[in-house]
Amino acid sequence: MARHAKRLELMPIPPVEDHTCYFEAGPIRLGVEYRLLTDAVVSRNVARQGRHEAAAGRRYDDRGVSLHVFTAGADGKLAERLRFDCFDEDPHYHYVDWSLPANDIVQIDPVADGDPLAWALERIRTRLPQMLGRAEAKDAARPVDAGAVEAVLPRVTEAAYRARYHHDDEATLAGALGRLPERRTE
Repeated sequence: MARHAKRLELMPIPPVEDHTCYFEAGPIRLGVEYRLLTDAVVSRNVARQGRHEAAAGRRYDDRGVSLHVFTAGADGKLAERLRFDCFDEDPHYHYVDWSLPANDIVQIDPVADGDPLAWALERIRTRLPQMLGRAEAKDAARPVDAGAVEAVLPRVTEAAYRARYHHDDEATLAGALGRLPERRTE
């Protein structure tokens, strides 16, 4: 593991399906989701994994667009292999290795790298095969189809910026906590 990465044996918080837009790019599935990361959201995920000590001593209050990268393994099941959390306060990305299970977190430096969302989209466009290799996605059923990724990226980019600027924090938090939003009656 590279020194600039922090390994966690806690797996990333799964995407909220109702709040994630998916795009197929050959053997790759890209997801765009706006996320809120709070103490309650982290505690819920930690408890699901039976790892109550994992979040101790840290406070969570961040938000932003997450870009999820899934590949199908040799068994045909999709698994998230990369995630770019383009958060306001603590932008970072994950290399997700389900064989361990563990994930390595690497910080994004907005001063050096610029806008984390633009940086992440560019990494998907130009470095996806290498990053999937680093994520130990060697069991991916098929290699990355660069043409398919390039073809879908304009729609992914549009969805990502729309999520950044047009989101509902209340509904996002309710989804992350597993609650259905209250139904309004007229």
